[in-house]
Amino acid sequence: MAKVLVIYYSRTGNTEIMAESVAEGVKEEGIECILKRVEDTKVEDLIMADGIIVGSPTYFGLPSAEIKKLFDESVKYYGKLEGKVGGAFTSSAHVGGGNETTILGIIQMMLIHGMIVQGTTKSDHYGPVSVGKPTKKVLEDCKELGKRVAILVKKIKGE
Repeated sequence: MAKVLVIYYSRTGNTEIMAESVAEGVKEEGIECILKRVEDTKVEDLIMADGIIVGSPTYFGLPSAEIKKLFDESVKYYGKLEGKVGGAFTSSAHVGGGNETTILGIIQMMLIHGMIVQGTTKSDHYGPVSVGKPTKKVLEDCKELGKRVAILVKKIKGE
């Protein structure tokens, strides 16, 4: 059975709330979903997943150090994540606080691993963004991200 791993770092709880909504979307598509804080994630966990969705707060326009550290450590499996489906989301304190650069930073790391990332023509094109506590609309966008990744995983795996 296909698996999607949702990894997140959250200091205030906002990114965690988003991650839970992303996981809900994955599960609604009938895919096994593993929700993990980045500090509880081993780099080996990336290998067993067919889809990987990463959420991080925005710090100085970039993902948190904890998320970056996981990707830095993932170099030992370089080439082994090729073809896996990826997605990203972020939370921040300000509208122009570097939200898109944070998501693009996560997506860049995924693309360097050869992962497949699908955007959307609806709402936040690169991935869901919350400014402060996630609104109902943001949580719907998070759920949709989970669904989109799960659907693409099923297509690729032939399920």
